[in-house]
Amino acid sequence: MSAVFVRKGTHVKSIRVAVAAGAVGLAALTACSSPMEAGAAAVVGSERISARDLTRNVQEYEAALKRANVSAEQLGVPVTQFVLYRMANESAFRQLAAKHNVQVSESEVDNALKDPGQYQSPEINLIARGVSPADARGYLRAELGAVKVRNQLGGAQDQAAQEKFVKELTSIKPVYSPRYGQFSQQGFVDPGRFGKSSQQAQQQQQG
Repeated sequence: MSAVFVRKGTHVKSIRVAVAAGAVGLAALTACSSPMEAGAAAVVGSERISARDLTRNVQEYEAALKRANVSAEQLGVPVTQFVLYRMANESAFRQLAAKHNVQVSESEVDNALKDPGQYQSPEINLIARGVSPADARGYLRAELGAVKVRNQLGGAQDQAAQEKFVKELTSIKPVYSPRYGQFSQQGFVDPGRFGKSSQQAQQQQQG
């Protein structure tokens, strides 16, 4: 799949979707669908993600896409599924950090908010992970907590430590309501890239 080019002012940025788990060097979390209690979008370990919270997050994310001049169609997957998957990863990260009594300071979150990532833009860096830049502190705190747990266990370069970390994280299994679609080991979405923009497709046809 190809990258999509997002025009913002006079700058063109190449964006690839970064599945939330990828930020700490993980494969997508495995999960399954099963009957759910009314009003629940998913249950992740001991935490419940309500349909109401999912709707709010989807609305915020759609607004962020609009501000960044990215159409929902360019995601190549329904926005609701992508946002739900990110929320599930955030929940798992948060629970893992709590299990290890890891704390993340406000200054650490502040610094993460300024991180341009591989896209050279803090805003696009967050959007590519399914996060609205206007409400990113909770996600970043959870993600940083998971990174700290991994480092405490020995870091990403230690294979045994990495395997232990992955085992602990994937033990916090998400169970999704089937109303939001099917779930595979790769998550709801291809963890690769956004689809082509119409502008890019036209340029390729002209070339």
